[in-house]
Amino acid sequence: MLNTTTERKLIDLVKHPIITDKTTKLIEENQYCFAVDNKASKSDIKTAIEYIFNVRVQKINTMKSISKKRRVGQFVGKKTSYKKAIVKLHKDDNIELFPDS
Repeated sequence: MLNTTTERKLIDLVKHPIITDKTTKLIEENQYCFAVDNKASKSDIKTAIEYIFNVRVQKINTMKSISKKRRVGQFVGKKTSYKKAIVKLHKDDNIELFPDS
């Protein structure tokens, strides 16, 4: 059993699921996309997903998006950068992102 500080770190590692047209098509192939902490490694992400959702992870692909400049009128700003993890689960497991109410 994990202690409370380790549990909190694992829960804070995964920020939120990424829901787009492309990622909803990946759900049919038992792959899920999550925004994760920039400093997270693949093994940390695997441990966090298995702990939070009680599933078995088969494979993880990660990518970092770079921050981009955006202009609104005379103001120049930056979009935030984030790390995206595509998690492939075993064929018997799945994650309920849209629970039936």
